[in-house]
Amino acid sequence: MTRQNQRFDFDFIVIGSGFGGSVSAHRLAEKGYKVAVMEMGRRWTPESLPHTSWSLHRWFWRPKLGLRGFFNMRFFKHATIFHGCAVGGGSITYASTLLAPPEKVWDSGSWQGLADWKTEMPQHYEAAARMLGVTENKILGPADHLLQKAAEASGHTFYRTKVGIFQSADRPPGETVPDPFFGGEGPPRSTCIACGGCMMGCRHGAKNTLDLNYLYLAERYGAEIFPETRVVDVRPLNRIGDGSAGYEVSTVKSTAWVRRKPRRFTCRAVVFSASSLGTMELLFRLKGKGSLPAISSQVGQHVRTNSESLIGARTPGYSEDLSQGIAIGSGVYIDEHTHIEAVRYPRGSDAMGFLTTILTDGRPGPRRIALWLKNVLASMLRHPWKTIRVLQPRGWAREFVILLCMQAVEGEIEMRWQRPWFWPFRKFLVSRGKKVPTYIPRANEFAKTLAQLTGGFPMSMLPEILFDVPGTAHCIGGCVIADSPERGVVDDRHRVFGYKNMYICDGAVVAANLGVNPSLTITALAERAMSFIPPAVENAWDDAASTPAHADAV
Repeated sequence: MTRQNQRFDFDFIVIGSGFGGSVSAHRLAEKGYKVAVMEMGRRWTPESLPHTSWSLHRWFWRPKLGLRGFFNMRFFKHATIFHGCAVGGGSITYASTLLAPPEKVWDSGSWQGLADWKTEMPQHYEAAARMLGVTENKILGPADHLLQKAAEASGHTFYRTKVGIFQSADRPPGETVPDPFFGGEGPPRSTCIACGGCMMGCRHGAKNTLDLNYLYLAERYGAEIFPETRVVDVRPLNRIGDGSAGYEVSTVKSTAWVRRKPRRFTCRAVVFSASSLGTMELLFRLKGKGSLPAISSQVGQHVRTNSESLIGARTPGYSEDLSQGIAIGSGVYIDEHTHIEAVRYPRGSDAMGFLTTILTDGRPGPRRIALWLKNVLASMLRHPWKTIRVLQPRGWAREFVILLCMQAVEGEIEMRWQRPWFWPFRKFLVSRGKKVPTYIPRANEFAKTLAQLTGGFPMSMLPEILFDVPGTAHCIGGCVIADSPERGVVDDRHRVFGYKNMYICDGAVVAANLGVNPSLTITALAERAMSFIPPAVENAWDDAASTPAHADAV
């Protein structure tokens, strides 16, 4: 490191440790940079993870309520957004499904034509898949077999998912072996036991969470991770507005109520990787308070949810335990735009059962609510005990198949930074725009087919019926890649318009509806972004976004 760089605490500060942040930390540390990762969530171990979803204080992340887990639900008018908060970001609670989107996603959205995406991205998908240990799922549980039968009955194409889980055809479940992924540089791992607990945090060392690959290797290269650390301010040093003199990053302890331990760090460059929702919220705050006034006004635009709907089937009295397997082990394509995945929670994790109800068709609005009430009443009259049985949560995980429907069709909402009418004392993220459809007729028909195979009940999600609000774990966009600050927030190399040595590497940059679980794409995009940053000894620290009026600065 040069004498000039020694006055900074770090070369790069990465805000967030999810898929984009972990890639950034590892690749930057590998190139010789001094890297810090600021993560709002806790660091988890197999011993500290919850056994079921009833351990709310270890599952839900709401630190102001004393809940210091790793899973959060944010409620908006247009979507209920599920996301993770931990060292390793959403990888601690995600289903470990890693699929590449169809090539057509590069032909739409604001990133269209900015790079030769179809030629460039395959190598970065390959790197991401290698690091995340992607393999075709070898474990089909009872829910997957049901999905396969329903696919055959309805004439649709069944497939095994690609997952980041250590599965071995020649080793027994639960066997611990030396690092099988990185030539001995990674931690020991254990083969999957098919407990269905992926989304409650894998307690058995089989799931390839980011703390076992990218972050693990980043720390070996010298990166420092600061858990339970919330970034509250980022501003250019020495009042040099474009950040060319570096940045000051201010933090507090995220899990503290009183002793928040404010700290201040300096760095040459910043990478925002706090998830789509987290990065949007932080940039809105920083722009509003004057810390980063040049951030594009396009923050919050073009937010997408993968056009998802959650439905399912409950099968009381079914002979097999539907919680067994991996969280998402299989899927089915019901048309060229739509596919459905079978999802499960581990046995005993029944808290989500409060959100499910009798399947209801129809367009959203009062008529659908009336139809739902009619369906529930009719079911109670025909099968009173069975209806009560499927509406109460006990045994839900063992008896329920969640069907996650995703569509690769365009549809977006907008996030704004406003004071809501019911709380004028501070600003919040609020959603605006056209509603994302919560009723997908062909998906509902598929749920009915699957339920008929077991004599069970097809089910809907209660918020989708009562409030016309879809649930999604795949919030993307909001700081999209574009050719100018009039159309997006970053250029095709993830450089933030208006600032030097500032980047965004998370789902916020995604500029089209992927139609599949986005984790692999976020990882591959971050791999590509980091490939443009030179080794530490060669960096001139003048990296700025390119626009039509500003030629490429790299």
